[in-house]
Amino acid sequence: MPAHFTRRSLIRGISAATVAASLATGLAACGGDSDAATTTSAAKTGEVVIGQVSNGAATQTAIKVSEVKSISAELPASVRKSGKLVIGEGALPAGFPPLAFVGSDQKTLTGSEPDLGRLVAAVLGLKPEIQNATWENMFVGIDSGKVDVAFSNVTDTEERKKKYEFASYRQDNLAFTVPKKSTWNFDGNYENLAGRTVSVSAGTNQEKILLEWKKKLESEGKKLTVKYFQDSNSVYLALSSGKIDAYLGPNPGIAYHNKQTANTPNATRTAGTYSGAGASLQGLIAATAKKDSGLAKPLADAINHLIDNGQYAQWLKAYNLSNEAVAKSEVNPPGLPLDNS
Repeated sequence: MPAHFTRRSLIRGISAATVAASLATGLAACGGDSDAATTTSAAKTGEVVIGQVSNGAATQTAIKVSEVKSISAELPASVRKSGKLVIGEGALPAGFPPLAFVGSDQKTLTGSEPDLGRLVAAVLGLKPEIQNATWENMFVGIDSGKVDVAFSNVTDTEERKKKYEFASYRQDNLAFTVPKKSTWNFDGNYENLAGRTVSVSAGTNQEKILLEWKKKLESEGKKLTVKYFQDSNSVYLALSSGKIDAYLGPNPGIAYHNKQTANTPNATRTAGTYSGAGASLQGLIAATAKKDSGLAKPLADAINHLIDNGQYAQWLKAYNLSNEAVAKSEVNPPGLPLDNS
């Protein structure tokens, strides 16, 4: 999605042959490019179950959380009156474990992103309704008002602030993954990408960064080849066959893929990480709502309530993402600059 430089987040995080086949099949069943509402089985009152049917991506955890009326009172009247929080996910067609994917029951949209949305909805006293779509259509849903907020690994950028408002909730880190046997490592300097062939997902924040590096190298008479594939299965097949040297994607999905393939012939490893906001700023992932919707503050306050009361830490731990914790949710914090490479 050219206008939104983001990450399909994550872009599709994994899909190693062993795990991805079932996950991809489940997501495809959600309905192609159209939105698909998904729900989880009922939990006890005042409780949200994290990591349901996650196929090993998370430790299933029951987290106690209830409405905080002082925070729900901040909601726009229309949302409060509706009684529900419509949460957008851009996980079609293949999903991106451990962040968002169809679970082992082949119908429940699970993952850290929709689960945080469910926790936030509980604090706001609203029923969560998850709308799963393609990355591009998720933003269309926000623009049209059919989706209240996206919890879908969206990077906070200054470009996006022209249309959206944010409540941050996790560090945004990118990573290069390579075959385990590869000796190449990324040291944070774009110069050592010279002569390499790297895959990235189109319309993502990481694509923006990679193409800026490609432009710099070209100005120095050096070459960086960028290749695109339709899904993560194709990416990892290209990686194992030597058609590409590395894949640049969201750190959570790559860490998950490395874990899933650790004892297989196609094992991968992380060859280096990079802030999603570039060298000068720690990137942030944020809940994303339409600009001037009035949702950013109650969303941030709900997240901060979860941080202050320990539920946020439980959520991160369940998905092995504790190293991406933020100390506080901020409304529209500094994001990826317009001129940042």
